[in-house]
This record gives sequence, C-alpha cells and structure tokens, in this order.
Amino acid sequence: MVILFMQYLIIFLISMVPLIELRGAIPYAIGFKLPLLPSYIICILGNMLPVPFIFLFARKILVWGSDKKYIGGFFNWCLKKGEKGGKKLQEKGARNVLISMAGEGAVLVSEDKSVFMAEAPKGTLINGVGAGDSMVAGFLAGWMKSHDYKEAFRMGVACGSASAFSEYLADSEMIEKVYNQVQVNECK
Repeated sequence: MVILFMQYLIIFLISMVPLIELRGAIPYAIGFKLPLLPSYIICILGNMLPVPFIFLFARKILVWGSDKKYIGGFFNWCLKKGEKGGKKLQEKGARNVLISMAGEGAVLVSEDKSVFMAEAPKGTLINGVGAGDSMVAGFLAGWMKSHDYKEAFRMGVACGSASAFSEYLADSEMIEKVYNQVQVNECK
C-alpha cells in the first residue's frame, strides 16, 4: 500500500513540472502498471494545482525579481515578452489590447504603442461574472469622454473591479469609489 501511495505521489509531482506535466506523468503511470483511472485523476489534479498560484502571483513575483542580481534578467525578459505579446496582437489588427489579470490588475497596450499597468483595487470579490465586459465598457466610456488612453484605462479597471465587488453589475457610486483607488502607471 505504501509503495502504491509513493508511486501515486510521484506521478502527482511529475504532473506539476512545467513542460513534462501530463505527457510525462501518464506514461510513467502506464510504465509502472498503475490503475489508469486513478492515475489520470491524480495527474490532472497535480497538473491543475499550480495554476491558481501562477495566476495570482506570477506577475508580482516577476516585478519583485526584476531588479535582483541573478534572476533580474530572466524576470525582465518575461515581463517584456508579455508586453511584446500584446503588441503582436496589435499587428494582427487589434487597435488597443486590454488584458485583465483578475486579482493581479490589468495591462493596456494602446494604439499609440503606450503600455499602461494598474494593480487591482482593494475589495472583496463577490461576483466576477461580467467583470471583464464591464472593464471593456468602462474603457470605451472613458475613451469617449476623455480621448485619453490612461484615463480610459483607469475607468475600465474601475468598472471591471466595481462589478466584481458587487452582487450584480456595479452602480455609479461603487464605480466612483473604486475609481479613486485605481493607480495607473505607464511602462517605458
């Protein structure tokens, strides 16, 4: 029983390793003649476990490490690659690329090639349904009012976040409250 547990633990850990993941863990399970259904389930769970941590903390870790002696070069490369991805989308026809990173904030690569970033405002997530649509709507409303990308982006982040902090869509009072928290930085 202990040996079976150890083999399941090994496939669980293998499935967490980037690039190896399921394509390494499942053949390992088959090679050691482990029961397939439990092996698949364990491999998929192991593969999914790191996702929330990556989603919530990857950007913060990259920004934190960008000025460190040994890892700074790689971390800066990762950040620049993300910005470059937004610019590639523009080359394919998108005029403004607005990327929501949920609890990590958002990024805007504007038509004039400016890159803006905003951290997520503080608040309690109540219902994330429609938050992305609200962010786009807020961005468009901000653009129509000001014709300023930074201001439009700030309004978009405020609307999306306010909706996520509301049971349904946010009202103007909630949007204004969140808007006052939003800090937008231009990346050079």
